[in-house]
Amino acid sequence: MDGAVLGTSVAAGQLMTIVVMAVALGMDAFSLGIGIGLKGIRKLDIVKLSLLIAFFHVVMPLMGMFMGQYVGSLLGGVAVKAGGALLLLLGGHMIYSSLRGDAVQSFDHRTAWGMLLFSLSVSIDSFSVGVSLGMFATDVVTTVLMFGLFGGIMSIMGLLLGRRVSRSLGEYGEACGGIILFAFGILFLI
Repeated sequence: MDGAVLGTSVAAGQLMTIVVMAVALGMDAFSLGIGIGLKGIRKLDIVKLSLLIAFFHVVMPLMGMFMGQYVGSLLGGVAVKAGGALLLLLGGHMIYSSLRGDAVQSFDHRTAWGMLLFSLSVSIDSFSVGVSLGMFATDVVTTVLMFGLFGGIMSIMGLLLGRRVSRSLGEYGEACGGIILFAFGILFLI
C-alpha cells in the first residue's frame, strides 16, 4: 500500500471517529431538547436555543483542548458533575412547578439566562471530550465544527419532537420534560 492511500484511509478513519463522537455528544442535546420541547416552545426559541447549543458545542471542546492534560484531569470530572447537578435542579424544578401549577414560577427557557443555563448544561460534557482530544493530534477546526453542527442539528430535532409530543400530553408535558432532565442529571452524576 502506498503512502497516499494509507494517508487517505487514516484521514477517513479520523473523520469517521469525529462524526461518531459528534453524534454521541449531540444525543444529549437531542434528548434534553425533547425535555424542553415537552414544556412547549416557540419556533423562534428553538432556533435561538439550538444556535446557542451549537456555539457551546464548539467553545467547550476548544476550551478542553487548550486546557491540557493536567488541568483537564482535575476539572473534567468536576465539569460533568456540575452539569449533572444543574440538570437535576432544572428537572426537579420543572417537575415541582408542573405539580404545583401556577403557584410556582417555572424554569423559563425563553429568557437569556434560561437559554444560557440550559445550553451550558447540555454542552458541558464536550469539555471533557475536548480535553481527551487535546492529547491527540486532531484537526481542531474540523472537530469543533462537527461538534457544533451535530449539537445544533440534534437539538433542533429534539426540540421539535418534544414540541410536537407536548401538544398531545397537554399539562403533563412539563412534568415529562422535567423527568427527562432529572434522569440525565442522575446519569451525569453516576
